[in-house]
Amino acid sequence: MEQVPYSETFDPGEGRGLAILGSTGSIGTQALDVVRAQPGRFRVEVLTAGRNADLLIEQALEFKPNAVAIADEAQGQKVRDALWEHDIKAYAGQDAIAQLVEMDGIDIVLTALVGFAGLRPTMNAIAAGKHIALANKETLVVAGEIVMAAARDQGVDILPVDSEHSAIFQCLAGEFHNPIEKLILTASGGPFRGRDRSSLEGVTKEQALKHPNWDMGAKITIDSASLMNKGLEVIEARWLFDVKAADIEVVVHPQSIVHSCVQFEDGSIKAQLGLPDMKLPIQYALGYPKRLQNDFPRFSFADYANLTFEAPDTATFRNLQLAYDALDARGSAPCVLNAANEVAVAAFLRDEVGFLEMSEVLEHALNTVSHVAKPDLEQLFDLDRAAREAAQDRVTRS
Repeated sequence: MEQVPYSETFDPGEGRGLAILGSTGSIGTQALDVVRAQPGRFRVEVLTAGRNADLLIEQALEFKPNAVAIADEAQGQKVRDALWEHDIKAYAGQDAIAQLVEMDGIDIVLTALVGFAGLRPTMNAIAAGKHIALANKETLVVAGEIVMAAARDQGVDILPVDSEHSAIFQCLAGEFHNPIEKLILTASGGPFRGRDRSSLEGVTKEQALKHPNWDMGAKITIDSASLMNKGLEVIEARWLFDVKAADIEVVVHPQSIVHSCVQFEDGSIKAQLGLPDMKLPIQYALGYPKRLQNDFPRFSFADYANLTFEAPDTATFRNLQLAYDALDARGSAPCVLNAANEVAVAAFLRDEVGFLEMSEVLEHALNTVSHVAKPDLEQLFDLDRAAREAAQDRVTRS
């Protein structure tokens, strides 16, 4: 495997300027916890939110960013009225979010937006020479080849925030010139691990949202329950670490202590372990290449007498296999898969489709939208729209 070395110009000094896209979500709020715990090391320059105006205002008043933006334009005036006397610029709309990442003073952009919405601001940030802490896996699922090429051209670092990809990145430290034989992505198995298809026919969104180990947003929690989250992570890993799909293995590890592993060509395996706490990979990405001291709870082997591993059940949880299939198909297939999945999850959360039926929505979109072998960025936006329409058509007929 050929590794692209990370930029030597990434200043690890104090006072790093941050833009946090999706600051009111699970990753964003935990990132601000990291900032609170590291006084003087980070400057919050930009905060953005989707619809949660009240929390965005609260965060802005605490961290005093240069600017904020809310995607929901109907709430733009509310945010502006609350912040104007504090000399904090406030904007509204997706275009504003995509433009704010280009501001001077920003060193690293944490993209914690949910879904396809993260692609355009991430590309804008790369074009502006900003380093990326990537918590929006869909950006690489949809446009991995384009995003990684742009990052190389601009000398920009893409630092993974997902716990699994952060683990792999940490395992590769000092190993960038040693060929990888296999990446091993661990999965908790979600709340329905061990159940067969017949037992999943009537599961509810409330059951699916009860993740056994992680506290996450609704969309990623449903993806975890269906194993789609792991499928998306397989595609993300392919682009982050330049490996073949066949060399990425998923292993179910219910305790979520081993976050992922790397197997090298001599057969040696390196793993990164820790308690399931997203603040650790967030802090690692924001502070890279330094490891910053913290008071997070520590893992103890004495507390975990048994760490277990098993193969995933792709016959029951078909979304994982669909992700591998889309990666093998390449071209537009991962984009279509991602768009259809966003529609399917939203429909499941509205009680419009069943848990198992989400896979059927994905298959319908993949079979309906014409395949494009090598789409450019604008074609991907068109494909995303077409896939959403196809998926919604399948939902409507449910």
